[in-house]
Amino acid sequence: LLDPNSDSVPDYDACIRISTVASLREMIAPAALVMLSPLIAGTLFGVKAVFGLLPGALVCAVQLAVSMSNSGGAWDNCKKYIAAGLDADTELRKKDAQGRSTPVHDAAVTGDTIGDPFKDTSGPALNILMKLSAILSLVFAPYFLAINSGRGLFNIH
Repeated sequence: LLDPNSDSVPDYDACIRISTVASLREMIAPAALVMLSPLIAGTLFGVKAVFGLLPGALVCAVQLAVSMSNSGGAWDNCKKYIAAGLDADTELRKKDAQGRSTPVHDAAVTGDTIGDPFKDTSGPALNILMKLSAILSLVFAPYFLAINSGRGLFNIH
């Protein structure tokens, strides 16, 4: 593929298939955590445990979303700042005196690669997490109430 005279054609479908299968496999554990947490808490400890779990998850998710959005924005702005060459320090420039990319700029590009998904996907993903936990809790509320009058299998008062 690196040979300019090669007749080889990249197998894009295989790349997409590998990425998709790996992504879906990696999402099983986080999805199970989000869906099973309220179900296990409600079944074992009762309705009050679910009442505590939901606000706790909400507060944690909001803090994480804000932190990820700010971090991603900082990394993105760092690359833009270095690329613009606004700093008086010549080490904080995109190119050195010989016209080569500086290590600082290369590091900023790496940070930007991480920062873009942080700022662009963290909020929507955590929004779905919070909604899914709340909806599952509402759907299973009658089930939680049916177990020892809402006190769970451990019959906690």
